[in-house]
Amino acid sequence: QVQVVESGGGLVQPGGSLRLSCSASGTIATIYYMGWYRQAPGKQREFVARITNLGITNYADSVNGRFTISRDNAQNMVYLQMNNLKFEDTAVYYCYAYFGSGSWGQGTQVTVSS
Repeated sequence: QVQVVESGGGLVQPGGSLRLSCSASGTIATIYYMGWYRQAPGKQREFVARITNLGITNYADSVNGRFTISRDNAQNMVYLQMNNLKFEDTAVYYCYAYFGSGSWGQGTQVTVSS
């Protein structure tokens, strides 16, 4: 069984920054990719960013240039550096790990408010 745990959410003003962390633990041969998704109130969960075990990254257009995803393969950790945050970035952010099957974290709240 694989457990995925996020941390690092919080309250930030527009234009501010936050860094989210996610760890995957358990019996894992290879995590092919880890990624971040988010869900705002009343909306569907949407893709934010992902990174493969080879370091290939993909971003949603809405965050490209503001968010940076990085990964520590040895520790099965992934990070999301979020800069220049906007009101519309407010959401619960979920980490996802794919290793042939997939596991979701419980989510961490990010609130952008003045």
